[in-house]
This record gives sequence, structure tokens and C-alpha cells, in this order.
Amino acid sequence: MCNIFLKRVYEPYDEMDGCRILVDRLWPRGISKDAAKLNYWFKEVAPSNELRKSFCHIPELFEEFRSRYLEELRSDEKKRDLVGQILQLAAEGRVTLLYGAKEPIYNHARVLVEELNRQTVE
Repeated sequence: MCNIFLKRVYEPYDEMDGCRILVDRLWPRGISKDAAKLNYWFKEVAPSNELRKSFCHIPELFEEFRSRYLEELRSDEKKRDLVGQILQLAAEGRVTLLYGAKEPIYNHARVLVEELNRQTVE
């Protein structure tokens, strides 16, 4: 989907971000709510606490984490609803999904975008 972008929440706000949605379960350390300039905080779309803790951002565990998180996104009703809301917002304009992880590749936000893209082609 061309209207969905990823950005670390610590990167500076830009008017071009469009609708800013934090997709982390936990509030990012060291950033105020004013500085985050969020439109939404969809913490329930993030991986479950159990899955988040088992992954610990260890790259070698990413493929298993990815599979399990995709399963959560597809089977959990609240997560499915929030995915639908993100897709609706993206149909109306640019959406920037914000995450706190230092690792830009091996994180849940990338998996979330993968699922959003999959659903737009179906």
C-alpha cells in the first residue's frame, strides 16, 4: 500500500507524515505525548506481551516471531479491527506507523505493514 509508511517515533515530526499512529504496546521511553504528535495509539495491534518478550528483538528469532505475530494479526478480533481501521485511514490519505524499536528491520511494525499490504491485494 503506497499510503502507509514506517518511522521511528524518535524521528522528528514532519507535516508530510499524515496520520500518525503509534503501534507499540508500551509507551516509548523519553518522549512526551506532545512531542510524539500522535493521531492514534493502537497499542492493541502490537504483538501480545508473551510474544514480545519471547522475541526480545533477537534477529535469529525473527522468522518465528514473524509467523506468530502474523497469526495473531489474523486471528485476534481486536487486532483485525485495528488493521481494518489502518487500511481505512490509508484509503483516505497518508498514514505513518510509528514504532520505538532501535532495529529498523527486525521489528513488529515491518510485519504489520506486510500484513496490511497482503490485505490490500486480496
